[in-house]
Amino acid sequence: MTEHGVENREFTSAEKSMHVSVTGQDHACVFLQSQGDIHYEFIAQGQTVNQQCYLEVLTRLRESVQRKRPGLWPDKWILHHDNAPAHDALRVRKFLAKNYITKMDHPPYSPDLAPCDFWLFPKLKNALNGQRFADLSDIQRNVKTLLQGIPENDFQDCFRQWHHRPMKCIASQGEYFEGDGSC
Repeated sequence: MTEHGVENREFTSAEKSMHVSVTGQDHACVFLQSQGDIHYEFIAQGQTVNQQCYLEVLTRLRESVQRKRPGLWPDKWILHHDNAPAHDALRVRKFLAKNYITKMDHPPYSPDLAPCDFWLFPKLKNALNGQRFADLSDIQRNVKTLLQGIPENDFQDCFRQWHHRPMKCIASQGEYFEGDGSC
């Protein structure tokens, strides 16, 4: 996707983009691909996800991709993350370029286009809703179990939606469309 449109490129399942998102006060960075999660980690309580923190996460992601999905490394995957300041920092852009990591642009103010925002986090919140947890590590254990239990076909459905949503955004000229039941 470019700043104003979507590339005319179809992605095979091996090329599906990974995505990062950070949520709430207790941060989780989750990277997805069509075959499942490829890397996730919890950020220490009180830690701000600034460019230094994000660079460290990206370094571990790169190692995870090389280890778990060597067929994708280095040029068969695209990183899709939102426009958080840490994601767009010059040091981060230089790291991505140096490591030949292609970044898919994300339109400003469009959280409904990010797989973690429109699919993963609502799925996790629904599963955890109403439960009581002893502490943060208990929450993290439950989230880890849920992530590991998501079937591959659910991830594939997510990426079909992910491909469809930017097209829909362009067709609606950027108008809000969440909740129309089509995704």
